Amino acid sequence: MGLRNILIEGVSGTGKTSVATELQRRGYHVIHGDRELAYQGDPQTGEPLDASTRAQGLLDVTFGHRHHLWDVSKVKALVSDHNHPISFFCGGSRNFLRFIDLFDGVFVLDVDQHTLKTRLASRPEDEFGGKQAERDLIMRLHATKEDIPANAMIIDATVPIAEVVESILLGLKNSIR
Repeated sequence: MGLRNILIEGVSGTGKTSVATELQRRGYHVIHGDRELAYQGDPQTGEPLDASTRAQGLLDVTFGHRHHLWDVSKVKALVSDHNHPISFFCGGSRNFLRFIDLFDGVFVLDVDQHTLKTRLASRPEDEFGGKQAERDLIMRLHATKEDIPANAMIIDATVPIAEVVESILLGLKNSIR
């Protein structure tokens, strides 16, 4: 949806939704990927999971996480629509390797372990990261960086959200082709 398309990633609790909200407040075009593009699907084929398989994800946090995908055809359609000078795609998906090359820039929000634990502890149980098993998974992913795009610009997301957004905008100014 933009002449330039930017992906903002990071593990749960690093501030992707807060960054998206602040960018929107400043007048930027934002796609909340976890709300607008996400579904539970087969990471190999992209096929949506049937109801009984999706139910397994409710019981197995790791299974649900591995099958959290973005609709690649929707991502491609949004990227090719140039109605906005810049579009920010904020969220996380396990199939980002299928579309990451479509983006002009990729940023990963990062926080220290203590900050992440504090943020997750304040989440309600009905939000991902609100249950202990989800927190344990997020902390492992944070430590291993296994679901984080390589070669992205790392943004310190421990500072106030306005400063996080300024860092992203400065990074764009300095590094986008």
